[in-house]
Amino acid sequence: QVQLVESGGSSVQAGGSLRLSCVVSLYTYSDTSMGWFRQAPGKEREGVATIYARFERTYYADSVKGRFTISLDTANNTMYLQMNSLKPEDTAMYYCAAKGGGYSLSPIDYQYWGQGTQVTVTS
Repeated sequence: QVQLVESGGSSVQAGGSLRLSCVVSLYTYSDTSMGWFRQAPGKEREGVATIYARFERTYYADSVKGRFTISLDTANNTMYLQMNSLKPEDTAMYYCAAKGGGYSLSPIDYQYWGQGTQVTVTS
């Protein structure tokens, strides 16, 4: 059973930073991609950043490019999302997810999901 547990969400002022963590249990990284997604109230879940573990190749949504950084610490089974220059529109529940094969920002491509961590950015 693959389990993902997010942490690090909080309330922060605009312009601030947060780092989200996602601990993955019982998962291998031989041909795996992981991603961060977010969902604001009344909106669809959207992909934020994704990483293909084998080559640590990353891809970002245009809305976060240059502000967010996804990384993977395979020794500790943890994925991170460093979020800088936060904006009120970044407010959402953030989820981590995992899939086999290459990376994707499409939520429907992912098989395993965490429960989410709330990020609130105040102006």
